[in-house]
Amino acid sequence: MLKTCLSALLLICTALSPAQASPVKPILINITATGANGDGHTLNTIAIQHAIDSCTALGGGIVQVPAGKFLTGTILLKSNVTLQLDENATLLGSTDIKDYQVIDGFKDGLGQQMGYALIGAVDIQHTGITGKGTIDGQGKLVYASGGHQRRPFLVRFVRCDTVNITGVRLTAPTAWTLHFFHCKNIQASNLTIYSRGLGNNDGIDIDCCEQVVIRDCDINSGDDAICFKTTSPYPCRKVSVSNIRINTGEGAIKFGTESAGNFEDITVKNINVAFAREGGIKIFSVDGSHINNIAISDVEMDSVNMPVIMRLGARLKTFRDGDAKQPPGSITNISIKNVNVKHGTWTGMLISGIPGHLIENVSLENIHINIPGTGTAADAAVVLEEKPADYPEIKMFGKIIPAYGLYIRHVSNFRFNNITFTSDKTDERPAIIGYDLANINFSKWKFPASGGNGPVAIISDANKVQMKNITLPKNPKTFLQLGGASSGGIVVPKNLTVTTDSSVPENAVTKQ
Repeated sequence: MLKTCLSALLLICTALSPAQASPVKPILINITATGANGDGHTLNTIAIQHAIDSCTALGGGIVQVPAGKFLTGTILLKSNVTLQLDENATLLGSTDIKDYQVIDGFKDGLGQQMGYALIGAVDIQHTGITGKGTIDGQGKLVYASGGHQRRPFLVRFVRCDTVNITGVRLTAPTAWTLHFFHCKNIQASNLTIYSRGLGNNDGIDIDCCEQVVIRDCDINSGDDAICFKTTSPYPCRKVSVSNIRINTGEGAIKFGTESAGNFEDITVKNINVAFAREGGIKIFSVDGSHINNIAISDVEMDSVNMPVIMRLGARLKTFRDGDAKQPPGSITNISIKNVNVKHGTWTGMLISGIPGHLIENVSLENIHINIPGTGTAADAAVVLEEKPADYPEIKMFGKIIPAYGLYIRHVSNFRFNNITFTSDKTDERPAIIGYDLANINFSKWKFPASGGNGPVAIISDANKVQMKNITLPKNPKTFLQLGGASSGGIVVPKNLTVTTDSSVPENAVTKQ
């Protein structure tokens, strides 16, 4: 039956070939013409793949999925073929893990085998997925059938050029929802993603890609919503992400964890985060990547743990056979501005390099963060370990952070301008704790009333740190507590009190 349908289809398409048809119309193949059945029970992998293969063989065009529920295992897109899902059309992932193929496999940050996919594309160009239909991975059922070890992605593009995915609804993956690896010239827009219920349910992963535009999407994900990765030494660069609405069980905007290649020239703007359980803006280089020239702006967050975290570490993992380990990388030339957080928890910002490897040249401007104000004096005494080789995450240093506003160490050339903290209660921790600092400018900071008797800021081993235009409800007993024999060039407002320990050189502090 399939052979008969396919023969008839080829005759029709030949009749409409560019040599004979005028005006030229793109080839359109409805998957029912190759034998697909939308009853939700018939496995259609072969029929759908025949439609795609036939379309590319005839020069390309559209493979149409009409209204109905079409069950399928792994299907592979081909060059010059667009998969079009009509309204009320659903591609259902098979619940049998045996129906899935691995596509360019690799290991993730936890060392697990990845790369299986429901819809895949490898080494092709001019392809995509459009329409008003749905791709439903039936992830929980796949996982129950043995998908714990394979965990198929929903949609995966590998080394593709010129990809357009727009309009469709993507739901219920077993692992990541939409993964682009080593692709270029990507357009992804007006997507609705719902990926909840299993671990590693990322929304969109942009991995070693360049010339990418992601815009106007709704993402409700169990794991990171928008995640920039480099699982190989190739860079991720020239990416624009805008107008994204996010609700996530992990991070909203994340760079890393897999960070073997560089991240360069990336802009993220107009982001609305309803909830982010494990971080708002997360920038991690731990496997040797150089993160450079990143601009993030106009971010509204409602409820989020740890609104901003940056981590330069030295885990130094590889993810693909043959890749060599690299030395620690860098984080430099970062701009984050116009961020408003209604309900933050833990602490507002955590920024940590490691000894000998500083985060450099960072600007944070127009930031407002509200915190619950539940920190205690005991919390303020907690000392955070360095943990240079650990998996980077907001909980890597523990759930208690000794500062409510900013914990910062191993950094150079930072500018903080117009930063406001508000608090539901009076927090007993310092607003700022920092050490190993150089060339730091704190300007136009506003703090809530303190619930403790300790200093507002504690810094040590700091050189050339300027604090000006500081607003407090009332002047505290001690504004700044300064330590460290290498401290010097500290400038603070003349109306605020500074205490120093015995190691601090004379004339280390200037008031003006």
